[in-house]
Amino acid sequence: MIQLDKLSTERHNPKTKELDMMSVTEILHIMNEEDQKVANAITRILPKIENAIEIVYEKLSAQGRLFYMGAGTSGRLGLLDAAECPPTFSTDPNMVQAVLAGGLDAVMVAVEGAEDNFELGIADLKDKKFSSNDVVIGIAASGRTPYVAGGLSYAQSIGAKTISLTSNTESLISTYADVAIEVDTGPEILTGSTRLKAATAHKMVLNMISTVAMIRLGKVYKNLMVDVRASNHKLQERAKKIVCEATGFTYEEAELALEETEYNVKQAIIMILTKTSAQEAAILLKKANGKVRLAIIEGGAEE
Repeated sequence: MIQLDKLSTERHNPKTKELDMMSVTEILHIMNEEDQKVANAITRILPKIENAIEIVYEKLSAQGRLFYMGAGTSGRLGLLDAAECPPTFSTDPNMVQAVLAGGLDAVMVAVEGAEDNFELGIADLKDKKFSSNDVVIGIAASGRTPYVAGGLSYAQSIGAKTISLTSNTESLISTYADVAIEVDTGPEILTGSTRLKAATAHKMVLNMISTVAMIRLGKVYKNLMVDVRASNHKLQERAKKIVCEATGFTYEEAELALEETEYNVKQAIIMILTKTSAQEAAILLKKANGKVRLAIIEGGAEE
C-alpha cells in the first residue's frame, strides 16, 4: 500500500499553511512563484522527454498510433492534446487518441472507482485493438493510478513501447515504462490539488511530445503549420497567410495557388517555390514523404 502523504504532490506547502487567511494579491503572488518552478522542473528531465519523442516519432512514422491514458485531470489533459492534433496537423483522428478511466462520461463527472481498476486499463486498451506497433503514454500525477498501471502493464506484455508521465519520483507506473518522465514540481499551494502545478507540467510535456513528433513527421515547414486543414473561412484565411509567409508572394497569388491545390497548403507552397503545376507539386510532395523542405529541394528550388 502506497502512503499518499509520502508523495511529493501530497505534501503540505509551507508557504500556504494559512492560505484561507491570505489576501487575493498574496495568493496570486504565491501561485505565480510556484508556477515558475514548473519550467525549471521540466528542464531537468528534457533528456527523458527527448527519448519519449524518439519512440513516438518511430511508431507514428511506421503507421502506429499514440495513446494517452489517464484518469481524472490526467485523462482530460491527454484528451485535450489528442483532440488538438487533427485541426493543427491534419492527422487522422485515430493517430493520436486518449483513453480515459470511465470513458468520455468521465470528462465532466468522475466515474466512481474507474481509476482504481487495474483490469479496466487492460480492457480499454484491448477495446482499441492496441498493438505492438503502437505506443502508450500513461499519465498520473501520483504515479500510482491502478488504471494507468494496468494499461502500461498490458502494453509491455504484448511488446509495445510504453512511456510514463508523473509528478513523483520512483513511481509505480514508472516500473512499467520504457521511458519514465517524472516531473517533480513539489507540493501544491492547495494540498493535493494536482490540477495545479502537476497538471501544468504535464500539459507542457504533452505539448512538447506531440508538437516535436509532428515537426519530425513533416507537418511543419520553417515554423509554419503547413498541414493545417482549411475547413472553414477562418482557416482558409490562415492558409493564405501561411503561404504568403512561406513564399513571400502576395495574398492574391497565395489565394490563387490554394484554389488550384484545393487548399492544400503544402502543395501550394511547393508549386510556387518550384514554379511547377499543382499536379507536379503533388508528385514532389509524395516523393518527399510529405516533407515540404525536401520537396522544394527535389524540385530544384534554392533553400
